[in-house]
Amino acid sequence: MKRHLAVIVVAMSAIGGIQAEAQTSTPTPDPLFQAIKAQDAALFQAFNTCDLKTLGLMVTDDLEFYHDVTGLAVGRAIFVESIKNNICGKVTRELVESSLEVHPLKGYGAVEIGVHRFHHPGIQGPDVLGEARFVQLWQLKDGTWRLSRVISFEHGTAR
Repeated sequence: MKRHLAVIVVAMSAIGGIQAEAQTSTPTPDPLFQAIKAQDAALFQAFNTCDLKTLGLMVTDDLEFYHDVTGLAVGRAIFVESIKNNICGKVTRELVESSLEVHPLKGYGAVEIGVHRFHHPGIQGPDVLGEARFVQLWQLKDGTWRLSRVISFEHGTAR
């Protein structure tokens, strides 16, 4: 009986040591996650500052943008013009970082999924902060990431 108890104590100690080691080790950042998070930050820095040239360079010629309120828009020029007419000076976007997911798409690039919030500078009120879910496809071609497909949906007041 004492021997069985000693084996259990040793096993529990070993498990405790493994758990302590796992809790203190720092996970290695996923390079794909970091790359897409950086692309997202650069894209929306351009979006928030109305840098239309950078926005245009960060999307594919045949960009498809699906929006639950405004419908489908196809093409880089239409996207940039829409940002110029509807976003510049009226809306800024922030990523809800805890919602961010990035998954590889073999032979293509990556899919980014998350939630973003939209602020309306200079406008006050309880319903001003908007929120939506999104899915974005990033294409990696010749070493350059470009946004190729966007689905933005469930637009409403921030939760």
